[in-house]
Amino acid sequence: MQLTLPAWYRSPMTQVVLVGITCFATVGMFSAVSNLGAGGTQDTSLSDISNGVLYGMFALTGLVSGGINNLLGPRLTLAIGSLGYSLYIGSLWCFQTQGTRWFLIFAGGVLGVSAALLWSAQGAIMMSYPLEKDKGKAFGVFWAIFQFGSFIGAVIALAINIRSGKLSAVSTATYLAFMIIMFIGTASTIFILPPSAIVRADGTLVKVQASSSVREELSNFVKVLKDKRIILLMPMFFASNYFYAYQGAVNAFYFDGPTRALNATLEGAGAILGALIIGFFVLDGSRFRRRTRGFLGLAFVSVTTIVVWSCALAWQVTFDRKTRPKLHYTDNAYHAKGALYFFFYFGDAAYQALAYWIMGAISNDPFTLARFTGFYKAIQSAGGAGSFGMDATNTPFLNELLASWVMMLVSLPLAGIVIYGIKDTSYTEEKTVYADDVKAQAPASEAGNAPSEENDNSSDVKEKV
Repeated sequence: MQLTLPAWYRSPMTQVVLVGITCFATVGMFSAVSNLGAGGTQDTSLSDISNGVLYGMFALTGLVSGGINNLLGPRLTLAIGSLGYSLYIGSLWCFQTQGTRWFLIFAGGVLGVSAALLWSAQGAIMMSYPLEKDKGKAFGVFWAIFQFGSFIGAVIALAINIRSGKLSAVSTATYLAFMIIMFIGTASTIFILPPSAIVRADGTLVKVQASSSVREELSNFVKVLKDKRIILLMPMFFASNYFYAYQGAVNAFYFDGPTRALNATLEGAGAILGALIIGFFVLDGSRFRRRTRGFLGLAFVSVTTIVVWSCALAWQVTFDRKTRPKLHYTDNAYHAKGALYFFFYFGDAAYQALAYWIMGAISNDPFTLARFTGFYKAIQSAGGAGSFGMDATNTPFLNELLASWVMMLVSLPLAGIVIYGIKDTSYTEEKTVYADDVKAQAPASEAGNAPSEENDNSSDVKEKV
């Protein structure tokens, strides 16, 4: 007897929420620890080396992670991809207690491989499951849940460590709390459904292609490299994580331990608000056509980037690596800096939202979007590896800031060219299967003529206009 899943469970937004919960418990906890400054180790150089290896392996694996997702399916890919996060937190704890440096670097490499898998599956689900009119909302919901993990993680660190008045070394209890939450995140992947099980609000099914092969994935990867739209988006991809090294280094350098944890909570709050605003009210605004919404999103991101980083520049010129301020959150000078860290991640959420939204506007096919996401994460991680390498050589903070800012400013006009070519819908170009059509074949299945999964998705096809 076949189990019938409830309609709400098979809806795109439910699956987006579930993926958000997985990332809340894994990536969110990782971000919370990272935002404490050097992973809570206070060894910025070692943290930079580990993160450089992490992003380097992330970049290499990202090139093929979309194809791996298409071969294994999103549930298994997410499960495998989530495992590296708990290993990395364990390596931080091991370094803190035993001084084992090599294990932290090794764990960074393993995390780079697993993270590429997790994010490819996440991107395919978030961009392909919802209807076109809901893709901005899907990002907002996912990013808010995911970043709430960073927020809660930072609160955990504050609650455990604030009593001592310092966070010079993150406690064992903090690391254990993060690891337990991460294992729960890995277990949560069991609730993820494959594309063929999803039914959108208009009755359409998500899955277009029944299966894939290694040869097909290699062939389609070459097509991604030749896609002019993806080439134009590459500067945006490269810049989208570049600034994390600078922001994390300044956080560790300029603030004391408890204040770093407070900054992490502000970053989480800023990311949540930024994602919800641009996702619900800008990119999915119901009054405008899709291309217009894309340009509104571009304008929103451009203004935010200019204003936030102008303020950062005004602050950065007042100090360099030779000063040792260690500002505390009770100091009067802290308030403006805390607000800046809030808006750093407000702007980051908007920037990431625009990148995802553009890719989701190019196609609705989960296989194609998995490849796009894998390539996006590969280029993004190459930028991240470069930025951590830059910081590891004690590059002046001002140079790091200018490099991050200029790359973002250059990427936005190129993204505008891609937005200009976006059509108001992709449904007229992609075959769409309706759930009712598949149900109509059930009597034939009961009579012994059950169609294969591939036939279910290729027969009685209607075009959605």
